[in-house]
Amino acid sequence: MRFESLQQWLEWQNSYHPTEIDLGLQRVATVWRRLRPEGVQGKVVTVAGTNGKGSSVALLESIYTRAGITVGCFTSPHLVRYNERIRLNGEPVSDRQLCRAFEMIDRAREQISLSYFEFATLAALICFAAERPELIILEVGLGGRLDAVNIIDADVALITTVDLDHTDWLGDDIETIGREKAGIIRRRRPVVLGDRAMPQSVLAQAEQLDADIYLSTREFDYRPTPQGWQWRGPDGEVLELPAPGLTGGRQLQNASAVVMVCRLLQESFPLQPDLIARGLQQVRLPGRLQFVAGKPAMLLDVAHNRQSLESLGEALQQLHWQGSVYALFGMLEDKDAADAVELIGPYLAGWHLIDLDGWRGRRAEQLAMALRGAEVKQPVSCHQGFAEAYGACRDQAGPEDLLLVFGSFRIVGEAMHYLDLA
Repeated sequence: MRFESLQQWLEWQNSYHPTEIDLGLQRVATVWRRLRPEGVQGKVVTVAGTNGKGSSVALLESIYTRAGITVGCFTSPHLVRYNERIRLNGEPVSDRQLCRAFEMIDRAREQISLSYFEFATLAALICFAAERPELIILEVGLGGRLDAVNIIDADVALITTVDLDHTDWLGDDIETIGREKAGIIRRRRPVVLGDRAMPQSVLAQAEQLDADIYLSTREFDYRPTPQGWQWRGPDGEVLELPAPGLTGGRQLQNASAVVMVCRLLQESFPLQPDLIARGLQQVRLPGRLQFVAGKPAMLLDVAHNRQSLESLGEALQQLHWQGSVYALFGMLEDKDAADAVELIGPYLAGWHLIDLDGWRGRRAEQLAMALRGAEVKQPVSCHQGFAEAYGACRDQAGPEDLLLVFGSFRIVGEAMHYLDLA
């Protein structure tokens, strides 16, 4: 074995491939065929979208695991531990399982270079092939068409939303980005479109492949009710359901699309409405509007693009926090800090900016320049790490105030690790 520990494997993967993001299927598909020419067993749901992927995957996982279906789940990125990315029946796989999978990949690849994400994807598929879960849920890392998870054909594709993000890789307009995400759709198989405002490119691709299209507000719909919400299906079926356990303005939209996926899988996995309701209610997803009680209290959210920042802003508006709100904020270099100033700034009394190291990282001083360029109106301070920023923020805030941690998965993950919230 090349390495004995998971940490050694991950450090090596980070250093040996020239770039963390390397879109394309040929290399990873070749290695997968060498590893498992027979592929994976079980039904496959692939989830793509600018925002809402993590919530949708968590909802699906919660519904089916609580219904007694064996589920394998692959998501990215992780918050605290790498193992979070690959789960079997809701539990992260072990270091030993990952090391064994990495060793298999390393032998099979021979001279083929693989990215960090491609190693993760193949490791997940190896674990699923070994454990044979009845349902496999794959979250796209970036885009869809050329993302490593797309080497597996989805029985049902779910596209949550399409908005501007990762424009350096996916294109700088909605139609082009939509075309990339539509790459997960398969010929004559169902695709669920979770947002009625889907780009025409997504619909065109689905029609070209003769896919069965289920578009939100057309084939299925939802509306809030005093007791929760109501879901309407394409055949006139109506379900009265409780509010999902995830907070946020778009969670009913996510849940509605997830219920549509469940109905499309009904023949394979029959679910009574009470099982769907239980899964919706009991779902948990760390780092998404995660409230931590205290004096001061904290709110953690991985919002990092315009659409997710809009949702965070709506949540802050509805929160009506009586004290002051202070941000602990870090953002990758390819994200637009001006959106944070516009959408979150009005709710803040101050910004505590945190260095993000590594590839695509941005120093706090650089982030401060971007905020000032966007005419930030609140005081700004810079810090080398979360611990330093947290200490300064605690010194400034009173017991009735709120500390808002947001801007990237990395910042929220650092906060969860430092505060022992994982």
